[in-house]
Amino acid sequence: MTAQNPSQPTRQQIEKEGLQKIHQDMQSVLSAFRGVLVDLQEKEVAGLLPLANGERELSDVAGHQNEKLIQALSISFQLMNLVEENATVQFRRKLENHSGMAAIRGSWAETFQRLKDKGLSEEQIADVLPRLKVMPVLTAHPTEAKRISVLELHRELYLLFVKKENQIWSASERQAIDDDIKALMERWWRTREVHLEKPDLQSERNNVMHYYSRVFPKALVASDNRLKHAWKAMGFNPEKLSSPEQFPVLQFGSWVGGDRDGHPFVSAEITQTTLEEHRKAALILLSQKMNRLAAKLTFSDGQNPVPSFFHNAIGQLQTALGHEGEKAIQRNPREPWRQYVNLLQVKLANTLNENRQQKSIYYENASQLQEELTVLRNSLLEIGAQKIVDDLLFPLERQVQCFGFHLVKLDIRQNSTFHEKALEQMLQAASFSDWHYSSWSEEQRVAFLTRELQSNRPFVVADASVGPEADQVLACYKVLKKHIELYGSEGIGSLIVSMTRGLSDLLVVFLFLRELGMMHVSLQVVPLFETIEDLLQSHKVLDEFLAHPMCRDRKHDLQKVQEVMLGYSDSNKDGGILASRWNIYRVEQMLTEVGKKHNVNLRFFHGIGGTISRGGGKYHRFMESMPQGSVGGQIKLTVQGETIAQQFANLCNAGYNLEMLLSGVALQTAHTLHVKEVPQYPFHALEQLTQLAREKYQELINKPDFIEFYSQATPIDLLERSRIGSRPARRTGQRTLNDLRAIPWVFSWNQARFNLTAWYGAGYALKTLKEKHPQSFEELRAFAHKWPFLRYNLIHIETNLLNADTRLMKAYAGLVKDEKVREEFFSLIQEDHQEAISSIIDLLGEEAQNRRHSLLSNIERRKKALDTLH
Repeated sequence: MTAQNPSQPTRQQIEKEGLQKIHQDMQSVLSAFRGVLVDLQEKEVAGLLPLANGERELSDVAGHQNEKLIQALSISFQLMNLVEENATVQFRRKLENHSGMAAIRGSWAETFQRLKDKGLSEEQIADVLPRLKVMPVLTAHPTEAKRISVLELHRELYLLFVKKENQIWSASERQAIDDDIKALMERWWRTREVHLEKPDLQSERNNVMHYYSRVFPKALVASDNRLKHAWKAMGFNPEKLSSPEQFPVLQFGSWVGGDRDGHPFVSAEITQTTLEEHRKAALILLSQKMNRLAAKLTFSDGQNPVPSFFHNAIGQLQTALGHEGEKAIQRNPREPWRQYVNLLQVKLANTLNENRQQKSIYYENASQLQEELTVLRNSLLEIGAQKIVDDLLFPLERQVQCFGFHLVKLDIRQNSTFHEKALEQMLQAASFSDWHYSSWSEEQRVAFLTRELQSNRPFVVADASVGPEADQVLACYKVLKKHIELYGSEGIGSLIVSMTRGLSDLLVVFLFLRELGMMHVSLQVVPLFETIEDLLQSHKVLDEFLAHPMCRDRKHDLQKVQEVMLGYSDSNKDGGILASRWNIYRVEQMLTEVGKKHNVNLRFFHGIGGTISRGGGKYHRFMESMPQGSVGGQIKLTVQGETIAQQFANLCNAGYNLEMLLSGVALQTAHTLHVKEVPQYPFHALEQLTQLAREKYQELINKPDFIEFYSQATPIDLLERSRIGSRPARRTGQRTLNDLRAIPWVFSWNQARFNLTAWYGAGYALKTLKEKHPQSFEELRAFAHKWPFLRYNLIHIETNLLNADTRLMKAYAGLVKDEKVREEFFSLIQEDHQEAISSIIDLLGEEAQNRRHSLLSNIERRKKALDTLH
């Protein structure tokens, strides 16, 4: 690894230079935007825009707060985001150049160094990598308001900002780049930013398809290159990381077109067309890569000896493909490697075009293509063409390994209550005397389902309509069955049951599979535990599920892996941030023990969102906060709303975030496998703190007038009518807190600058713990920087406390008409905010001004312009 040179700048100096760069770039970009507005005869609006350091006073321009000013300020904030994003990338590059790859926190290089310091050998670290299977799952949860055309403008602008970083340009060339930037700004100003109508499912699907087909394949290459370079920089043997089989598997999931929980517009037809689009896009991508490979493999048999096994493989393919095989051979005589790829192209084209006259002329699945690419790899290695394998063939093999013929796995999610109604309708249609399933006890349900699953009889006559819920469920499963019969199950992810509360909620899914004759299909039936109460019962439910004959019989088919989904958003809405995070942590520990008991490896599916309240945060810090031993190599997590663009819109960011995620999982998996000492953390003290915080939080939301305060002090009414996403804000349309989805719940508090969902209860809990249980408080203080989980949560709570604005909180609270209600709730909220800030400083030992330079600069840059918007 590169050693630190005493004459080189320190990390702190580089960070300081980075903040200066942000300030300078911000001045330049906002000045350019003002110039564009002046040129467009918008001089008055241009004069009201903030400067980068925020010194322009905007508090007295209420008369100008029209649509144009709001649009100009909105664009200014987004320009700030792009400038900061570019500056962050440049900071990482500079830090790496000065201090080595391991200086990037969470990187592959740092992970390898940490494992080496723990005593792991090169062989042990190499053994961890192919065990990894990481699945980011994109959802269409409605927190992204911008249209695709505006996101494309963002990408174009960002690339121009990056282009300007190159020092080789002449003055005239730099001016040309500036002109291009201004032209994009004008396009942006003239473009409607947000949807006038709610986006439909097709537009949401088109948005995520952009990432699956155009971003992630390139990001995979970038991530793999980082892994290779970090491996070599450690001085490890390159042969231990040379073939795709030695690399982590990165797969992608989607909920767009499959998540029907409270989403009435996700029909069976939508699911069918989504699966078809995924497959078509995957095959087109592979065909394009195959074409590029064929064009470059121009090796002559006169200069390169052709291995006999390879010569035989070409002959067999040619014979199987008949006339088309003969044509493929004739195109490039004396170039056997190119001929071989030509033959693979013919089979791939037949696969894409559904030419299935006989099995030998098309691929039934991606593993068949992988096998034939392995033959190609071995032939190249035999003639010593390792560099050609690394440069040309490896990316294609990884594409097949990670994206297959399905591109992305589509999860199917539905609510347990919806399933209950569907089953009731099926039982009624089958003339059951007691068909009121929803009124049965859990014991009755489990006994009935267990008995029924021992037979193959269906309840419903084929194609009969028995009720809206049953018809929807069975129509969905028919689509899955047809797709699996044609193409296999690789494109289908998990069958997820929202609001899982008991074993019966999971067994019902098997009954639906039985109804369509799909019991033989190896699909994961996955519980989603969301509320705190359900989380605390989850280990019992999983234990019963894994012990059930239906699950035991399928264990081998599912390779002894059971997926379990944990809900961050609803548990936060239920009990506040501390209760949510702590209970998820404890549940991971308990569920892991249940998995060990049944000899099953758990794949935790973390239902996180973009905001801190909903589990958001840096991936490597998130992974570090996991309980030791809970990560066995596989993990899934949701990427939602605006977070998709923030993390993956630009290639540098996309590669970086994938590296953070993969290396973080590698670190935790290595700890599970090889690091046996488990640190003794102050669990009891945190349990006390969490209980106090949960009681305080629930006391607030259960007060009689809380809904009145919340409805008037936040813009929840506007968010419910917004055109952000295709899914309704409420599950059933009832005007209750329980029915409100967690996303608008969090979003509304953030829009009013309370950020309450990410800190409320912490102030009271910390103060009370210090006064009544001082020993517990001191234990937490002693571990505030030693226990990654504790530090991660303290930093997150502090971030939202600092982002909250007490002046604006008071202004929004002023919208509450009833003075008594207004004063009661605002005083509670304000008091907890103040207590939380002082208590966290007490725990962390230093004020935020001395630790959070980047965050505080970020807040200050936006402060006055945000005042105007609010």
